[in-house]
Amino acid sequence: MSLRDALRLPATEITDEAVYRDRRRLLAALAASPALALSGCAEADPPAPKLTITPQQVRSGFRTDETLTRVEDVTSYNNFYEFGSGKTDPSKARKTLRTSPWTITVSGECAKPGVLDMADLLKGLTPEERVYRLRCVEGWSMVIPWLGVPLADVLKRFQPTSKARYVAFTTLADPRQMPGLVYRSINWPYREGLRIDEAMHPLTLLATGLYGKPLPQQNGAPLRLVVPWKYGFKSIKSIVEIRFVEKMPPTAWNDLQPDEYGFFSNVNPNVDHPRWSQKTERRIAGTASKLFAERIPTRLFNGYGEQVAGMYRGMDLGKWF
Repeated sequence: MSLRDALRLPATEITDEAVYRDRRRLLAALAASPALALSGCAEADPPAPKLTITPQQVRSGFRTDETLTRVEDVTSYNNFYEFGSGKTDPSKARKTLRTSPWTITVSGECAKPGVLDMADLLKGLTPEERVYRLRCVEGWSMVIPWLGVPLADVLKRFQPTSKARYVAFTTLADPRQMPGLVYRSINWPYREGLRIDEAMHPLTLLATGLYGKPLPQQNGAPLRLVVPWKYGFKSIKSIVEIRFVEKMPPTAWNDLQPDEYGFFSNVNPNVDHPRWSQKTERRIAGTASKLFAERIPTRLFNGYGEQVAGMYRGMDLGKWF
C-alpha cells in the first residue's frame, strides 16, 4: 500500500491508540515527501465580506446547555506537540515551561507596535468565563469553560492599519523548556494565523485559564488562542509573538500537509478530511471505564453559524477549507 493510499483510510479502520502512536512516523514521512498543492491558495484569497454582529448574537455565542467535559479529561487529553505527539504525552511531560515572566511581541502593520507582559494583557480588562464547544482534529470534542479576554480588545491597543488583513501568531520554541522540539515533525516554531475579521470577532478569545484557574502547561500556558468555530489546530498555545500582516501567513499544519489543512479551517461536516469523514464527532465525556461518548453529528461552524457564517458569505468552503 502506498503512503497516499494509507492516508485515505477511513477513520473507522484506524483505532484511536494507533492514530496517535503512529502520528510521529506519519508526520516524518509527510515532511520528507514532496509538497502537495493547496487547493485554491495559488490565487488571490477572497476578500472578507462586511459583517455586522449584534450584541444579541454575541451573547448567544457564550451560552450552552451541554454538559461540561471533566477537568481531568480536559487536562490529560491534549494536542501540544512541543511536549509530545501522543494525546497523553503533554500532561505526563515534566513541568519545564517557565511562564513567568512572559512577554508577547506585537508588530507588523500597526501604528503602535510594542511588547505585552501578562500583567499588561489583563490590565483594564475584566476576564469572563466563557463556555466553548471546541472540536479538535481527529473528530473529538470537549465543552470547556475558558477564562480569558477577547482578542479584539488586545489587538485594538496596537492600532492595526488598513494593510493589516491577517494576524499571525507564533509559539515559543525553546528546546530547553519544550522537549518535543527535538523531533522535526513540524517546522518549528509552531505558527498559526487568522484573517483580521476572524481575529476581531467577539467570540475569538485569548485564553488564560480554564475552570477558573490559570492554564496548566499541557493546555497552553500561560496564553493560548481559542476560536470556537474552527478546528483545534487554530488553538495555538504558549504565544510569544503576534504580527499584523498584509498577506496570508504560513501556518504549521498547512505548511506540512496542505491538502488536509487549509488556512481557514472552519468546522464543516460537508467537507470531508482526506482520511476521514467529518460528519460526526466523538464527545469526550469520560467515566472511569470509557473516555468517549457515542458519536454525534458535527454542526457547521461548530454550532456558531449564527454568529460567524456571514464572514464566509460567497466563499466556496470546499475550496477555501
